[in-house]
Amino acid sequence: MRLLLADDEVELVNALVAILKHSNYSVDAVYNGKDALDYALSGNYDGIILDIMMPGLDGTEVLKMLRDKGISTPVLFLTAKTEVDDRIKGLDLGADDYIPKPFDMGELLARIRAMLRRKSDFSQPKLTCGNLTLDRSGYELSTPDHDNIRLSGREFQMLEMLMTSPGRIISVDTFMDRIWSDGEADVNVVWVYISNLRKKLTSLEASCEIKASRGLGYSINAIKE
Repeated sequence: MRLLLADDEVELVNALVAILKHSNYSVDAVYNGKDALDYALSGNYDGIILDIMMPGLDGTEVLKMLRDKGISTPVLFLTAKTEVDDRIKGLDLGADDYIPKPFDMGELLARIRAMLRRKSDFSQPKLTCGNLTLDRSGYELSTPDHDNIRLSGREFQMLEMLMTSPGRIISVDTFMDRIWSDGEADVNVVWVYISNLRKKLTSLEASCEIKASRGLGYSINAIKE
């Protein structure tokens, strides 16, 4: 599971990163609202932990921009602001939970687990792009006029990342961090897997394609007639 943590208290962030990694989460940490927004838009996270009071943009502004762009990643507000009105504002903007500082680490971890379980419970069982369908339960790729193709684990992970937000560019570094986090593979492995997936889309006569954006990464897009 990959988390984005945004808080301007450096010592707190360092402590949280250590504890979250010890709990088997992969964590990206940033210290201001602008970086939080940039990372959330460019990365593929299972959950986001946002402080409200940050320089640049505050947490509620970051959340509003994410939701306006259709990013549905679950968000937990971590903040010193405990007034009821602030909690209501965050929840109305689309936050999934809210925990005030100071907090108990065990409770924070429990809330993160609950947030991620809810995301799993409400995840779409199938993703689509054009006439292409990805079945998350069976790792199968299909179009109406062809037999299903079963994907390998990493092929599935890569295509799931692409099809979760068609049109959004995902960088090579993001693929590496999310799928080859053990660090044993060369970045060229991304191109190899993209090439294999393109061949499978062609064999299925899919009405979408995986496009390369030079220097930026890859996206999947419906083919315009």
